[in-house]
Amino acid sequence: MFIAVMFALLTAQAPAPETPSIVVSGEGVVKATPDQAWVRIGAESRSKTSKDAQQRNAEVMTAVQQKLVGLGIAKEAIRTVGVDLQLEFDYQNGKQTPRGYVARNTIEVRIDDLARVGNVLDAAVGSGAATIHGLRFDVKARETIEQEALKTAVGNALAKADAIASGAKRATDRILRIEELFTGGGGPQPMMERAVMMKMADTPTPIEAGEIEIRAQVRVTVAIK
Repeated sequence: MFIAVMFALLTAQAPAPETPSIVVSGEGVVKATPDQAWVRIGAESRSKTSKDAQQRNAEVMTAVQQKLVGLGIAKEAIRTVGVDLQLEFDYQNGKQTPRGYVARNTIEVRIDDLARVGNVLDAAVGSGAATIHGLRFDVKARETIEQEALKTAVGNALAKADAIASGAKRATDRILRIEELFTGGGGPQPMMERAVMMKMADTPTPIEAGEIEIRAQVRVTVAIK
């Protein structure tokens, strides 16, 4: 009886044999034509007093937003991403002298019609905007495209696993584990500086969205036999 119990305990504690497996990574890339743009527009105002700097800044940003809404940009497509008030100083002979206050307000605008991006940028500048930056392009159906990229990444990984197993005179069996490493990516994000935005012309600022790439990377563990 004692021997039987000891044998059962030893059997239960014995580690299960490790499944032979290989670990591979895969990548999927899906190219898409952008149909949406995002851009950050900032207003900047200076004054000797903080209250006046803020008031002037509010007036400029209100004018910018009203102009954008007048162009057909929905109010929900405009959101504030930064508000800042700072005291500026002049430095001379090691002495710091207050110069005045600078107030800044930055909004992010979503543009659903790429043909109007140039008009939006020019309208913002014409309404008093001081900075335009962070222009980026995207696709509205990003989630669907990301899923396509993930499927491609898994297929790529399994093809690698088959090739590795074949080279070792083995064959792949079941999938033991799949890990998502990365999904995302986007397209070009040209930065528009103050020198560029000062150009006002009858024709809208030319903007080319090009093509964006949505990428996915996975790690797959596959049993071999």
